[in-house]
Amino acid sequence: MEIKTVAIIGLGALGILYANHFAKRMAPGDLRIIADQGRIEKYRRESLYCNGEKCEFFFVTPEEKTTPADLIIFTVKYNGLKDAIVAVKNQVGENTLILSALNGITSEAIISEVYGPEKVLYAVAQGMDAVKEGNRLTYAHKGFLCFGDREPGKVSEKVKRVADFFTQMEFPYLVDTDMPKRLWGKLMLNVGVNQAVAVYGANYGVIQTEGEARTTMIAAMREVIPLAAKEGVTLTEEDLNYWLEVLSKLSPEGKPSMRQDIEAKRPTEVELFAGTVIELGKKYGIPTPVNQSLYEQIKALEAQY
Repeated sequence: MEIKTVAIIGLGALGILYANHFAKRMAPGDLRIIADQGRIEKYRRESLYCNGEKCEFFFVTPEEKTTPADLIIFTVKYNGLKDAIVAVKNQVGENTLILSALNGITSEAIISEVYGPEKVLYAVAQGMDAVKEGNRLTYAHKGFLCFGDREPGKVSEKVKRVADFFTQMEFPYLVDTDMPKRLWGKLMLNVGVNQAVAVYGANYGVIQTEGEARTTMIAAMREVIPLAAKEGVTLTEEDLNYWLEVLSKLSPEGKPSMRQDIEAKRPTEVELFAGTVIELGKKYGIPTPVNQSLYEQIKALEAQY
């Protein structure tokens, strides 16, 4: 079954980036941005901009009845996931597929509890350096969306269906046959880069050169490796170096989402990063002192809002 209609929920950095790409290639109505009426009015009043270009989006409220979307992409923050799951209900049909571009390792399972694991593909967004300030998004690198099946070692017809659509849309993607490892690798990256930049500096440049911030970042990432092993996923120093190489290609002036949240005085995803590491460390009796320290420092920053 060919993908012809897409619904996106969440107009943060990723949401604007993806929606703007598809909007240039899809008819209004075939690409639906799901938002409540208050947000829609604000978006129409203030407009949204991507690299200086005004975005033209087709909005649908959660209550509005439409034909089901062939593909739903979640680009909300983790603390908005449960509301988003409810909001897309009218977009879900028998053949709908779902991708979650959220950080962390739990969103797919949470979505699956509501709509069924047969609809949910595993996904990781990586390589983008988008920065959203107010209603304006800027980026130098769009990155790509990596996705695949929950079970390693295969490429299902559902994955091929999404890949064919992304190819048609000229949307950058990669199909991975070991998504559990990819998800844990992205968690390892975020535990390092998001938290180190949040604590030590304003942009990626602070962790792309040698110094205390980079050393702390790598130490935080290394704490994830033994925890992944306990969860049945093998991460190595080679994987850590892969993600460091990904970081090296980002614009030094870009900022990870956690730093953007702190600057905007929004709640961060520290529970999703250090919080996850600390809890798993307790579960398996593995010390996680670097993540404990970062957790406390980020919570202190939030307390200053």
